[in-house]
Amino acid sequence: VQLQASGGGLVQAGDSLRLSCAASGRAFSNYAMGWFRQAPGKEREFVTAIGWNGGRTIYADSVKGRFTVSRDNAKNTVYLQMNSLKPEDTAVYYCAASRRSLTSRWDGYEFWGQGTLVTVSS
Repeated sequence: VQLQASGGGLVQAGDSLRLSCAASGRAFSNYAMGWFRQAPGKEREFVTAIGWNGGRTIYADSVKGRFTVSRDNAKNTVYLQMNSLKPEDTAVYYCAASRRSLTSRWDGYEFWGQGTLVTVSS
C-alpha cells in the first residue's frame, strides 16, 4: 500500500488543523493505521493509531483530548483532527499502515507516507 499525507501548514497556537492520509492499493480496511511525528532534532514519536474498522483507537498522552483519529474505508483515507495546537506539536507528521495489530511501536508498521509538516507558532 502507498500512503500520501497532506494537510500540514503553518498555524498559530490554539488553532486547529486536519491531516489526511490517502492510501492506494488493495484492502485498505485490513490495515491498522498510525500517525507519528518527528520534530527537528528529536526522535520519531507515536501520536495515535486506529484499528482496521475504526472501533479501537490509542493516543499518546501528549495529544489526548486534543487530537482525534478517524478513518473512512470507503475513501481509503485516515484523518487526524488536531485541535488546540501548541508550539510543541510542531513536527513532520507521518502516517503508517500495519497489517498486524494496533500498536504504538514504529517498527510495527510496514508502510509509511512521506510526511507533512505542521508548524505551530506561539
